[in-house]
Amino acid sequence: MNISSLRRAQRAPAPGPVPPPVSSSVPLPVPSSSAAPKQRDAFFDNAKYLAIVLVAMGHSWEPLRDGSRAASALYMFVYAFHMPAFILISGYFSRNFDFRADRLKRLLTGVVVPYVIFESVYSLLKGWAGDDPSYPISLLDPWYLTWFLIALFVWRVATPVWRIVRHPVPLSLAIAALASCSPDIGDDLDLQRVLQFLPFFVAGLHMRPEHFRMVRRREVRMVALPVAAAALVFAYWAVPRMNAGWFYHRDSAQEMGAPWWSGIVMTFALFGCSMVLTACFFAWVPGRTMWFTALGAGTLYGYLLHGLLIKGSHFAGWYEPSWLHTPAGAIVVTVIAAVVVTALCSPLVQRMLRFAMEPRMEWAFRSASASASSGSGSEAGAAAAAAGSGAVVAGSGPGAVVARSAAMPPRAVVPAQATRPPG
Repeated sequence: MNISSLRRAQRAPAPGPVPPPVSSSVPLPVPSSSAAPKQRDAFFDNAKYLAIVLVAMGHSWEPLRDGSRAASALYMFVYAFHMPAFILISGYFSRNFDFRADRLKRLLTGVVVPYVIFESVYSLLKGWAGDDPSYPISLLDPWYLTWFLIALFVWRVATPVWRIVRHPVPLSLAIAALASCSPDIGDDLDLQRVLQFLPFFVAGLHMRPEHFRMVRRREVRMVALPVAAAALVFAYWAVPRMNAGWFYHRDSAQEMGAPWWSGIVMTFALFGCSMVLTACFFAWVPGRTMWFTALGAGTLYGYLLHGLLIKGSHFAGWYEPSWLHTPAGAIVVTVIAAVVVTALCSPLVQRMLRFAMEPRMEWAFRSASASASSGSGSEAGAAAAAAGSGAVVAGSGPGAVVARSAAMPPRAVVPAQATRPPG
């Protein structure tokens, strides 16, 4: 090397520190999904609101049926599909239920806690206003409307099973048919209703958005009107010939004085009838935002609260005036029921009673940080146990690989992703 080359090397700046290579394990920032709140579907909110209005109207008609064939026909017609529609929607929105912590928490706070509170309130009402002070508070024997909450709990817990079995709807129909001819099931947890309404929930679990789009087509709407009219005419004919108890799905065939085989026949017949009328109902539910769309988020409030007023009106004798049992009186009762249940679904009522219907109950659940630290402790324990047996563990996450047994020399540990075959 000559002297000029050495001088140029001395004048050249010294190389700076080399930046460390970017590790692929460093998480990159991702857009937050919480920035865009999940938008509710107006169709389903509209359907839930209209269904709960029909439920309240049907309950208000119950004392008016005596001596009125028209009121009885309307009662049977609405009862054929109002709860099936509500249950089918519940099944549809339970499709993704699993035993993840946040979903279990939601199940407990949104179903179990309201059941305990309102079953106690309904029992106290029956004992106090019904002149039956000895009536017990029993969480095993739902009274009046609270059966739906215990049924929803059972159905949702069983959702993963119904997602993996073959032919789920026919299987659930077979279970419902067997329940309808099994009087020994008893009244505990209202299991007759849980099992006999089960096919509607299972059908909702396996429905997809295109099914709802299908029933909302124009040609289906045109067919829905004559079908519903024919069903109403049939209900008028069936009033003196059919026991309305079939629509409650509360008792077995033998308990209603019918032969056992009629329970199986009626299970399949009523399922078909209810599904057809439910499709007719969905066909005319508006899909755009309406003045009542926001009330669809509060239908469980309207469902549980209106029952207190219905039963209270029975105990108070509000249905005793004779003019209420006229066509004009029936119209007045219907309008009042619709207005009252609409008010009970309002955001104001939701804010006032959220402590009972949707309590947060953070004190009752372990925090996410506590769960994470517990999980880390478990992984550390597993790593220590593996180390004690001579295994080599890299990291504590799901990408780590236990590389060896005690009899072999340690090997390098590679991420799990690198050990997977391509594709």
